[in-house]
Amino acid sequence: MVNPGGPIKTPPSRPLPPPARVGDEPGGKPGGEPGGEQRRVAVPPRVSRRSGIPAFEVMRITDEIARRRAGGHDVVSLCAGEPSARAVPGTLRPAGYTGPLGTAPLREAVAGHYRQWYGVEVDPASVAITTGSSGAFQLAFLAAFDPGDRVALASPGYPAYRNILTALGVHVIEIQTGPATRYQPTPALLDAAVAEHGELAGLVLASPANPTGTMLDRAALAALVAWCSLRGVRLVSDEIYHGITFGDDGQDRRGVTARELDREAIVINSFSKYWGMTGWRLGWALLPDSLVAPFEALASNFALSPPAPAQELALTAFTDESYAERDAIVTGFARARRLILDAEPSLGWGIAAPSDGAFYYYSELGPQLERFTDSVDYARRLLAEADVAVVPGVDFDPVAGSRAVRLSYAAGESAVAEALERIVRFQSAG
Repeated sequence: MVNPGGPIKTPPSRPLPPPARVGDEPGGKPGGEPGGEQRRVAVPPRVSRRSGIPAFEVMRITDEIARRRAGGHDVVSLCAGEPSARAVPGTLRPAGYTGPLGTAPLREAVAGHYRQWYGVEVDPASVAITTGSSGAFQLAFLAAFDPGDRVALASPGYPAYRNILTALGVHVIEIQTGPATRYQPTPALLDAAVAEHGELAGLVLASPANPTGTMLDRAALAALVAWCSLRGVRLVSDEIYHGITFGDDGQDRRGVTARELDREAIVINSFSKYWGMTGWRLGWALLPDSLVAPFEALASNFALSPPAPAQELALTAFTDESYAERDAIVTGFARARRLILDAEPSLGWGIAAPSDGAFYYYSELGPQLERFTDSVDYARRLLAEADVAVVPGVDFDPVAGSRAVRLSYAAGESAVAEALERIVRFQSAG
């Protein structure tokens, strides 16, 4: 069902104190100090309403993991979605600014990637290199939406969509999903959202999705593309986990790109997940023609240019050797995923998402909630008592996330195996 709470509302900013009057400090006298000198009470500047968004819980837990490890704890982290990093080949050359949408060679290489993986021709002029996919989302949302617009997204979902849009003054319409729709929105759910909240300006999709790992097949994505096209709704497709998939070896085994189905869609991807370049902060967007100039204008003011050394390194991502290396790592993710799926009876949790791709396992805690207050309590105690870090679902679903947790198996087989043993012991100890 559609989130009954409607648009996410941010806390109000601190009220502005009344103007300070001369001599109002304690002990002050009207008319100022002797000798005619006047003193004023400092008035603290206010904090913006747009900044009143929740912090990303995953990053808070990451800090706590670092503190515990520094204190001598052997913490197994199934927290962050961070695959093993690529090594830096050779020595990077000194670099200055590039164009606001990135270097021509890298934009051409991204276009070639779409030709190789999807059989889709992409004009390099429509490729924008960005400071991570986060930078792509910020610029895309600024270019496509105005304050007061309504944009829909699936819940559970990546919290940064909701929080960036909210900070920009956009009304977020959360579409509550579940097993019946494989944790993805459908045209029927979107119709219900429009009936309840009014016409939409945009829809954000993710396939594979964070935190559920679920994917839209070609038919399901085509149905959502058609729904958006008929209503003039801007589709934003997050394809950051393409290539990390666990289906068959058919045509769409890497994932279906929205660019193949809709030239007006904004497609966002990154070097962080499949290529393991999280710290290099480099992503990209495929833009419709109407948004290239606005996006470039925003990028030239917000970031000047993407980081040049990262762009140089990224050129090595599209080699046969790099694809083979990363595909081998995805095979390791598949083995780690299988460990979790095989452990489901021992975990004794509730309903879990299918985890078609990415490297996440999202599950309700089920019977465990008879012992723990909620998923936050469960995750806190698991870290404190068993040194295993997982993420409570409240980050991803403000409505039902208190009943669920997310495990990341990006850490690999050995870490997952150890964590599962500790989780089972932790649960049986109570």
